Order: sequence, then C-alpha cells, then structure tokens
Amino acid sequence: MANQSHHLDCDSAAKFSSVSTLDLEPSHSPAISHLIDREERPVSKVNAGFRGLAVPGPTNMPFAIRQAMDVALEDHRAPDFPEFTLPLLADLKRIFKSATGRVFVFPSSGTGGWESSIANTLSPGDKVLAAVFGQFSHLWVDLCRRFGLEVDAVEVPWGEGVPLDIFEQKLRADNSKHIKAVLVCHNETATGVTSDVAGVRRVLDAAKHPALLMVDGVSSIGCIDFRMEEWGVDLAVCGSQKGFMLPTGLAIVCVSEKALAARKTAKLPRCFFDFDDMIRANNDGYFPYTPAATLLRGLRASIDMLEAEGLDQVFARHHRLATGVRKAVEAWGLQLCARHPKWHSDTVSAIVVPEGFDANTVIKTAYHAYNLSLGSGLSKVAGKVFRIGHLGSLNELMVIAAIGGAEMAMLDCGLPIKAGAGVGAAVEHYSQTATRPAATKAA
Repeated sequence: MANQSHHLDCDSAAKFSSVSTLDLEPSHSPAISHLIDREERPVSKVNAGFRGLAVPGPTNMPFAIRQAMDVALEDHRAPDFPEFTLPLLADLKRIFKSATGRVFVFPSSGTGGWESSIANTLSPGDKVLAAVFGQFSHLWVDLCRRFGLEVDAVEVPWGEGVPLDIFEQKLRADNSKHIKAVLVCHNETATGVTSDVAGVRRVLDAAKHPALLMVDGVSSIGCIDFRMEEWGVDLAVCGSQKGFMLPTGLAIVCVSEKALAARKTAKLPRCFFDFDDMIRANNDGYFPYTPAATLLRGLRASIDMLEAEGLDQVFARHHRLATGVRKAVEAWGLQLCARHPKWHSDTVSAIVVPEGFDANTVIKTAYHAYNLSLGSGLSKVAGKVFRIGHLGSLNELMVIAAIGGAEMAMLDCGLPIKAGAGVGAAVEHYSQTATRPAATKAA
C-alpha cells in the first residue's frame, strides 16, 4: 500500500482537528477555499437513475428477495406453516457451516442477537474477555457491562484486530477459570478490520480453557469465510441486512450444543430472547410470539441464492471485489484504517482522509451531488474516515460506481487525488481477474 511509512493512526485524535474544516477561515486551507467556492455555485438536483448504496449495511436487496417478500400476509399459526419454517431453520445451519448447532431467528437487529447470546449463557458477575478496536466491539462490551458482567476489555488501537498474544496470556493466567466467555468481533465494521476467529480457538485450546467462544459475525457471515463447527464457535450472531441481503429486522443466532447446555445454569434475566421459549415453539415449526413472516420468506430466497452461487464462490467474489477497492485506495495515495493486510476486511473499507480534510464533507458531497451513500466514520474515527461497503449482492459494475462516486466527491472537496486513478486501478484489477468464456478472451 502506498505511503506505508507514513501510515495514519486512526486511534489518535491528535493527528486531526476535532473542528470541521468548514468552521475554519478559508485562508487556512486551499481545500477549504475550494469547498466554499463550490458551495456558492448553484446545484442542480437530478433525480434520474438509482441512488447508489455503498454503506456496509443495509446492503443492496436483489429483486428475487424483494419478490419473495411481496406476498399477502399469512397466518403464522397455520397448520402448514411448519412445512416452511422447519426446512428454513435447518438450512440456515449450512450458512454458518454448523452441523450440530441450532439456529434461532429473532425479530430484532444484530444487537438483539448479542443480548440473546449473553442472557442465555451467563450469570451476574461472570467474567468475559473481549477486545475493543472499533465502535461495534465497544458496544458489545457496553452491553455486557449493563448486564452486570465483569468485562476484561483489552483496548486495541483502532485499525488492528483481536490481539491473540494478549488473549493467550490472559487465558493461561486464568488458573481458576473465572473467564466464562471470550467475545470476538469477527469483522469490525467501523474500521474495516477482520480478526482471526480460528486463531482465538487455537489460543483457547492451547490454554486448555473452557470459556465459550462468542462471535459477532454481523458483517461477515454470508460474505467471508466462517466455519462455526471447525473453529469451535459456541455462539455466532448475525443480522439480516448485510450478507443475507434483506431489510433490517432479523437477528440470526447459531448456538453450539455446549452453549445450549450453558442456559441450564445461566442466571441473567431473559424473556423476549429466551432460548427455551424458542426451542419449545421451534420444535413444532412455530415461534413463541408473532414472527416477521414476510422477512422469513425473504430469508428463504436469500439462503437459496447463497447456496446456488456456492459459499466458497461467494467468499471469493467478496475478496476479489474488495481487492479492487483496495487497489483504488492505493492509486489515490490514501490509506486504509486497517493497519496491515492481515486485518483487511473483504466487506468494508474504511478510507482515511488526509490531514486538514473532513471525511463527513466527502460523504455529504457524494450524497447530495452524486446520489451515493457512503458509510461515515463512527466514534473515534468520525470525520477521519469514510467507508465503502462491498458486501452482499454486488458485482464489479456496482463497486466501480461506488469508487467513481467517492472519487468525484473527493475531487470536489479538494483532496489531492488524480481523476480516474482509483477507478482505473479497480477496472484494471477486475479486467485482469475476470472469468470469461473462452471465445471472449483476448488473443
């Protein structure tokens, strides 16, 4: 990656002004003067075409899934409803690559999946080990603390992932086995960082530690390689609006036999997210309360689409598309928040703007001038990064449109990039790596 020797510290607020560039005098920056000049020009709002959605969730919804949900509302207690739900719940396990686990589908966002995993397996005062390296790993820790758990939260620079060496030290030192669960954010959406879940399992096994392994896979499952059974994951949480390409509204949780057994001694309060209530109703193909049946119909279509493509092909497609985005970032002379290639996410890239620029201005310009939604920086990286989501139902043309829109917005905001550099780098990568019929290949 370009400029590696000057890699920006996404975790350091000192390297950026906390004041928006628009609050400063124009004479302080040529880029600011450029922005003010642009704002004085009349803007023509064009409503033709589609609005580009390049945020890391919700993702683009395929027509087949929209069509599957375009049905009359149905009786969720009908005698034949289990003919639909029982195969659906069984087939979901294949997306997690789980043979022996059990899947629960709650009408909720991913946060509800977090809560269900904690409430059904732990007791007040239990100790959990986690790493905080982005907004969503932070929020999971916050949830645990609100439930009265003792959290050993390892603070990691934003731009890195789970520190396996520190986890191993803490697990080996826990001779009394006070740590009851290890929490891992597989793909930290705020920073575009993917952590090594299999490595965490190796650390647990090396330390001979019995703690449950809980994984937030909200922006990874259904997009990048995830192997629940092989990696010894006990609880995996995801949502409907990312890899499953659905509207927001479903928390999908896969639970190992070990984690299911833990519910028998868990003392944290639970009601809406109670596994026992779900088990009793799901065994007969029903739910303990009104399910989001329309979303379940879309989920059926989503599973069918993922399996028709093949999970390994889905993962390869995401990697190839993500590599094109990374090529564009390099061609722009910019940097990712992810500090090393081993942390690079194949579902979202958090792109750092140079000093003196406000990423929020780039995001607003892309939205208002080019009908493109980019992801904003959250918490510590607010104003420092903008994010391009490249997950779900996506192909080369859609990613190039996102790169092109981001490039135009950055040029409008005066960032020192060359027109066409990012788009050209992505086009070259996609062209060179495309799979074509033999008749269309260049001689």
